[in-house]
Amino acid sequence: MHADMSFLGLFLQASLLVKSVMLLLLGMSIYSWTLIFSRSRMLKAAQNTLKHFEERFWSGHDLSRLYKETAARSERVNGGEKIFYMGFKEFSRLHRMPGRNVDGVIEGAHRSMRVTLSREMDELEAGLPALATIGSISPYIGLFGTVWGIMNSFIALGEVQQATLSMVAPGIAEALIATAMGLFAAIPAVMAYNKFSTQVGQLEASYVNLMEEFTSILQRQAMTEGE
Repeated sequence: MHADMSFLGLFLQASLLVKSVMLLLLGMSIYSWTLIFSRSRMLKAAQNTLKHFEERFWSGHDLSRLYKETAARSERVNGGEKIFYMGFKEFSRLHRMPGRNVDGVIEGAHRSMRVTLSREMDELEAGLPALATIGSISPYIGLFGTVWGIMNSFIALGEVQQATLSMVAPGIAEALIATAMGLFAAIPAVMAYNKFSTQVGQLEASYVNLMEEFTSILQRQAMTEGE
């Protein structure tokens, strides 16, 4: 009898452990692609939002008016716009306090923006550790399934007197599928992790630059009004 050498046939013939490894890798691959699509959309949206906000921020637009426009939809703002909103909000609150100190007002606004920056970065980086984990361990999980499957094939081969290639080939083939599935899960995850990490780093640098520039603007404004 000829063994079924199709993917489904090899899967059904595999041992329980090898089947478990294949199903685990399939689940990891599906989860990885889900993260890839969701993170890709989120980072693209963050880049577009930052680009549009920076165009308004540097267009000579009155910052008080820009703040009021942002405050009107404060529940939906994020990224650089959220950093600006929280910084200006804290600046306005401290600036109205009696006996205010310029340095204290600026430090308070800057601290509020740093906290907002940290939260925004946490949101942007969500899912990246999972991609890194899938990319690093999937090949080893697949290799484990392959080693186990080949080991079982040679054990079975040792129990017969006349061994042929057709007897051992199906077992080795089903074992090698585990390695292929491990690579299929790992390669996209690693590529996506590297791409997303670069994009997150670029966004963080842009957020920090915006925060520092805005702090300088607030400082000049506070000193001018204090004179």
